[in-house]
Amino acid sequence: MSTFIEGLKARAKQNIKTIVLAEGEEKRTIEAAAIVKKDGYAKIKLLGNPDKINAIAQADGLDIEGIEIIDPLTSDKAESYANEFYELRKAKGVTPEAAVETLKNPLYFGCMMVKLGDADGMVAGAINSSANVIRPSLQILKTAPGTKLVSAFFIIVVPDCEYGENGTFIFSDSGLNENPDADQVSEIAISSAKSFSSLIQAEPKIAMLSYSTYGSAKNPLVDKMVEATKLAKEKRPDLAIDGELQLDAAIVDSVAKQKAPGSKVAGSANVLIFPDLNAGNIGYKLAQRLAKAEAYGPILQGIAKPVNDLSRGCVAEDIAGVVAITAIQAQDK
Repeated sequence: MSTFIEGLKARAKQNIKTIVLAEGEEKRTIEAAAIVKKDGYAKIKLLGNPDKINAIAQADGLDIEGIEIIDPLTSDKAESYANEFYELRKAKGVTPEAAVETLKNPLYFGCMMVKLGDADGMVAGAINSSANVIRPSLQILKTAPGTKLVSAFFIIVVPDCEYGENGTFIFSDSGLNENPDADQVSEIAISSAKSFSSLIQAEPKIAMLSYSTYGSAKNPLVDKMVEATKLAKEKRPDLAIDGELQLDAAIVDSVAKQKAPGSKVAGSANVLIFPDLNAGNIGYKLAQRLAKAEAYGPILQGIAKPVNDLSRGCVAEDIAGVVAITAIQAQDK
């Protein structure tokens, strides 16, 4: 585990939060719960059938003693959660009967736990698609005040790296919005700056990425990032934002001096804003596989309370790391 995640764990221990793991019957999730329990940086609640969960833990020698296991099918709060969901969604045509059925889904049950204060955040996605994780969070928790758009980022920690914040970056949006327009890209940049300040505790330097630097190419693809940069600067003139920038101009000082002289961001960017999901997803996986970077996410930003998605290729240590991130987000809330 990286020193970055260890630092988050230490911060999480200062104000213990309760995180619900909705995929409680999944082996990696149970292993992650055991890691969190051992390290003591969050209180975990697992959703699922207690007999199944305990059998898996016992077979693999995982210590989850003392971790609360809640079965959405038999919980004494199932009725009150369903009633609350009905009130939230009746204007959308949800009936009381449909609400009861919906709350049998652990993803919905977990979001309702967060909504009503029975947990401070939720982590899922090891066996569920991003859409399935995000949908209940938007229906139940809604967007945060003042936020136009929910987006997703990865924290990338590159070993022995001179770039970014000691090798640490936020890549955004790398997990949710397929082809955001210029205004949406500007909102993603602003949200990502806040996430960087909170999680990395350093000044965000935001590069609006393109295949062009300062007009070296002319194309509608470039124009979008030029406009997004303009809008972001207008909305938040206090932030260090620049673009459009090619990746090398954004992070390599020697290149920045040639391509973007005088920029306060170029050569030292630590928040990389991609023009679309194609670029963001490809970019983070290149860093993860070729640079052997640790990649944590997709972390969601813009939801009223923290819910975080996982890559379905994650391992238990990844889930435990995202629990630490979610706990810090919950502290900030």
